[in-house]
Amino acid sequence: MSSEQDKVRVGITVGDPAGIGIETIIKVFSDPRMVEMCCPIIYGNSELLKQHRRANNLPEFKHQAVASADEARNKTVNVINVWESDKEIEFGVAKKENGTFAFESLKAAVTDLASNKIDALVTAPINKDVMQSEEFDFPGHTEYLATMSNVEDCLMFLVSERMRIGVATGHVPIKDVASQLSTESILKKLDLMHESLLRDFGVASPKIAVLGLNPHAGDNGLLGEEEKTVIQPAIRSAQESGKLVYGPYGADGFFGTNQYKHFDATLAMYHDQGLAPFKALAFEDGVNFTAGLPIVRTSPDHGTAYDLAGKGEADPSSMRHAVYMACDIYKNRKEYKELSANPLQKQQRDRKKEH
Repeated sequence: MSSEQDKVRVGITVGDPAGIGIETIIKVFSDPRMVEMCCPIIYGNSELLKQHRRANNLPEFKHQAVASADEARNKTVNVINVWESDKEIEFGVAKKENGTFAFESLKAAVTDLASNKIDALVTAPINKDVMQSEEFDFPGHTEYLATMSNVEDCLMFLVSERMRIGVATGHVPIKDVASQLSTESILKKLDLMHESLLRDFGVASPKIAVLGLNPHAGDNGLLGEEEKTVIQPAIRSAQESGKLVYGPYGADGFFGTNQYKHFDATLAMYHDQGLAPFKALAFEDGVNFTAGLPIVRTSPDHGTAYDLAGKGEADPSSMRHAVYMACDIYKNRKEYKELSANPLQKQQRDRKKEH
């Protein structure tokens, strides 16, 4: 149980109002135990929450409206009215105005994150198409947050209790994947993954697997040369720097024979190569974490799920785990910073983990 002083202030964006994000938020924070572990601050609109509660036939949702995150109180759900509107939402329908609402929620939360008014960010799913505007000209949350954080590169890191998978290329067309891969770019992702495992997840000696790009990891060049010319040099370079990095592995056999269980994390070469097995094996408790940012950001690993919106059928498990993970990573980073400042204390902790 957290003391009142050390509760993590978690900012939560509402995502696309026509999707299932708000329903999952309400379901998660209807459990009074959630406000005992953190201080939630929802960036949205009280009327919008009421519409989702009624449409999904959910119990009364207790919360308080606050003008800013500075006014947020513990032991309750805090809601900042980012916009004033009582317009009825048409569930399950993609509309430009909903993209505007989603962006206003995100922008307000990121502003407070930059001002240290909140400690961590949890983002509900957006519709990337209706979000596009002059201010949001990005493939998704990850790229927007990297730009706002002045970070050149970051890592889409899918995490669950069973597995962790990062991707070397993010939201890019499959026809462009090979051309976007380089030894340097893969090595950068490996560095980000290794650092995140140390700092964010408390893994003392991270062991990382790297997947090949082509079927059967190229079959020694028969099915493609990228493994030989691009991926293997990156692995060798990582190993020479002291990292425990292995591969490249053929993706089908790697997951089919449960090899992933022998590693702390896996680097896939492209989006679906990593996310398809992840969602098949860990959909309910899976969380999307953006590694390499100075801020902590997590998200459920599902989308807007328009087909379920307004029916009361959305599973809140992934959203719940996203909140848990945001709190855990924030605390892990604080501990890592303290231990890094005291190397002797870090050595003692590592010896305890080994035994």
